[in-house]
Amino acid sequence: MSAYFILKWLHVIGSTVLLGTGAGIAFFMTMAHRSGDVALIAGVTRIVVIADYLFTATAVVAQPVTGLMLARTAGYPLDTGWIVMSIGLYLFTGAFWLPVVWMQSRMRSLARAAAEAGAALPAEYHRLYRWWFAFGFPAFTAVLAIFWLMIARPEISL
Repeated sequence: MSAYFILKWLHVIGSTVLLGTGAGIAFFMTMAHRSGDVALIAGVTRIVVIADYLFTATAVVAQPVTGLMLARTAGYPLDTGWIVMSIGLYLFTGAFWLPVVWMQSRMRSLARAAAEAGAALPAEYHRLYRWWFAFGFPAFTAVLAIFWLMIARPEISL
């Protein structure tokens, strides 16, 4: 098995983890929120924060490492158009993901406190949820665009 194949496999696994975990987190957070059940929301947000740190953060670190090594092994210059665009979109996605991680942690704490007190979710939770939901669209779209760039590798002049 070649180094190229191993790097490509690791890179594909990492991108799949990013896309899958992101989609899964979005689905479960949205379904929990829509239920209105404070205890369920507290439990789901706790698990979502763990999943984001365990899976997403690991893939976020692995992707640029495997991507750079893969480009080097395949002989692609880093100033190749589709690579430059992929890196730009990756950074764009990160600019949305980092605040989302904070929002999820804060929503987890607010939901846990509300569940323990037997109270309704505070207005801050609902405000954060709206921001969290809105941040997902550009980030998810950018990840899909990165997938397309990685597969199509179009000729892009910069």
